[in-house]
Amino acid sequence: MNYQVNEKGYYGDFGGAYIPEMLYPNVEELRTTYLDIMNEPSFKKEFDQLLRDYVGRPSPLYFAKRLSEKHNTKVYLKREDLNHTGAHKVNNTIGQILVAKRLGKNRIIAETGAGQHGVATATVCALMGVKCIVYMGEIDIKRQAPNVARMKMLGAEVRPAKSGSKTLKDATNEAIRDWINNPVDTHYIIGSAIGPHPYPDMVTRFQSIISEEIKWQLKEKEGREHPDYVVACIGGGSNAAGTYYHFLEEPSVGIIAVEAAGKGIHSGESAATSQLGKEGIIHGCKTLLMQTPDGQITEPYSISAGLDYPGVGPLHSHLYKTARGEFYSVTDDDAMAAGLELSQLEGIIPAIESSHALAIFNDKKFRPEDVVVISLSGRGDKDLDTYIDYFKL
Repeated sequence: MNYQVNEKGYYGDFGGAYIPEMLYPNVEELRTTYLDIMNEPSFKKEFDQLLRDYVGRPSPLYFAKRLSEKHNTKVYLKREDLNHTGAHKVNNTIGQILVAKRLGKNRIIAETGAGQHGVATATVCALMGVKCIVYMGEIDIKRQAPNVARMKMLGAEVRPAKSGSKTLKDATNEAIRDWINNPVDTHYIIGSAIGPHPYPDMVTRFQSIISEEIKWQLKEKEGREHPDYVVACIGGGSNAAGTYYHFLEEPSVGIIAVEAAGKGIHSGESAATSQLGKEGIIHGCKTLLMQTPDGQITEPYSISAGLDYPGVGPLHSHLYKTARGEFYSVTDDDAMAAGLELSQLEGIIPAIESSHALAIFNDKKFRPEDVVVISLSGRGDKDLDTYIDYFKL
């Protein structure tokens, strides 16, 4: 089974480019040039240098001793929370701003839910001196206020999405409208492994530095490159795609994806796409999508702004349909408890997105000798108010 995108932009049955005609020149320009640009020696040199000197890579692979003892298995945390800006998102925004520069684009737009991608986009735009506009749902602006302040301090304009559920889906809709109206000078830095081809593949390739590092770091620590399992939370799925990438063709490595079940998979307030979704089209690609019987998109819900999305990237839909990945759905309550557990066992406060991945131990039993690598996709500074309110701290 092949888990790389094909020449038409599909992973199995999922992917493609379902776009308005006005966006065709933009997407086609990107599709025909992105691999050539990424393979240029000058691009690779600049990208690698910025990841090292600006982002602070490689991020550590940390053996979580007390967490391992509690769950009777070997748990390693891939510390993407220690990147500059506090999450994995900056790996992709560094790559895409360099692509945009080479395409002559001088205006950047982005969408954001938890605010981490917005901050990472605003950061690289400040670094490169490029105009930046970030679309963010009105509800997310309120619940992720620290990240909104960071974006503004970095010089970005934050525009609220006031339609629909006023969250990530609606911010993405607004960003696409902007792109249609400004096709010549604007590059849209999509933050997840979703969107019209080539975005899912391009974002995944930029994030694949995560699994590339895991391989040599694990070789140093355990004498082998391949863990028994890699675990990541999954909304659109960019941290997951990067965590899985170099293990996709390795059947000995179990792939585990953890979605947000909100207040329960069938509560009507959930974002468990693999359980509730069926094939549909959202934001330019065919994928698994939560929708009503007549095809209207269902409003998702999660306590985590970054997982509050009704779809999932096409690579992950393919992993689910082919059973290459195991998919689990974790409620708000279990995710919050797992975040508190990591904080008090290891002295690391995770983003609520990452807390969903950490809750895997409720549903999956590992052997004592298993090596389990969990992507700690972001840090919890942005979520402190939510933690405080939830636990009455």
